Amino acid sequence: MEKVDTAHSPDGAQAPHQFFSESLPGRTVAADIDVDGSTVAYWTYEPVNVNPTTRTILVIHGFRGDHHGLLRVADQLPEMRIIMPDLPAFGSSDPFVDDEHTVERYGRFISSFMAALGLGPKTVLLGHSFGSIVTSHFAAAHPRAIYPLILINPIAAPALEGPKGIMTKLAVLYYQASAKLPRRVGLAVLRNRAIVRVMSITMAKTKDKALRRFIHGQHDAYFSAFSDRKSLLESFKASVSGNVADVAEQLTLPVLLIAGEKDEIATLPNQHKLMERLPDATLEVIPGVGHLIHYETPVPAAAAIRTFLEEHPA
Repeated sequence: MEKVDTAHSPDGAQAPHQFFSESLPGRTVAADIDVDGSTVAYWTYEPVNVNPTTRTILVIHGFRGDHHGLLRVADQLPEMRIIMPDLPAFGSSDPFVDDEHTVERYGRFISSFMAALGLGPKTVLLGHSFGSIVTSHFAAAHPRAIYPLILINPIAAPALEGPKGIMTKLAVLYYQASAKLPRRVGLAVLRNRAIVRVMSITMAKTKDKALRRFIHGQHDAYFSAFSDRKSLLESFKASVSGNVADVAEQLTLPVLLIAGEKDEIATLPNQHKLMERLPDATLEVIPGVGHLIHYETPVPAAAAIRTFLEEHPA
């Protein structure tokens, strides 16, 4: 497994300090733990000052990402305790032992991880993109395990249907072909910097040149930090086989949806449709941003989270 050493640099080697606060390194504690036979790396960002509104937030990142992706959002919530694991098979975490990387299996990982860290039902659960699928399905299956639920750029509709369905099916073929090629060739295809850069350019909506360079650097540094081709293909299939709407009516707890106005992956019309199906939902739309809320607009995202948690105390 190819691991990324981030223990000594919470903002990553490619992350200019201008995009993070000076207090972040002092809040950061890196650790690892055995979860169902796999070593899982996780980072805890302790609150600067504990007060009555301090909550513990467990963050689940998106497909091919790791804990770095949500770091700017965590930095904007200094009053919260934030725990961010690298999901099994991504970043510095091992893949599952003899298990397929499915939405259900990642849900069982959340249960085991919470039990290992002693996280109780007052824990806030937050998922971004693919993480929104995993966390929503977990919350639906375990209605009293967490409170409440926060979804950033939630996958609100089936990926294989609608105008984006053809592109999704082509992506499936891309991952399937890469898994079947000789190992060196397959990994070269998956980690091709030009392909990663095209993806990054497509998703980034900001006009700020420094921020765009930062985003591209983050994707260059961490987007290819996956364990192996098999687990990557399994995780990709999981990411396009489910969505939050599948379990919408079962999510009876308060849910915050943070959506990007220009999101081409999790489109705004689908966010409104999802909100209508959720029993207790709040939709916060951030203008001018797409699927990279966590990189481009962490301040309004954090403000929405803070307000939501004030309205829904433990």
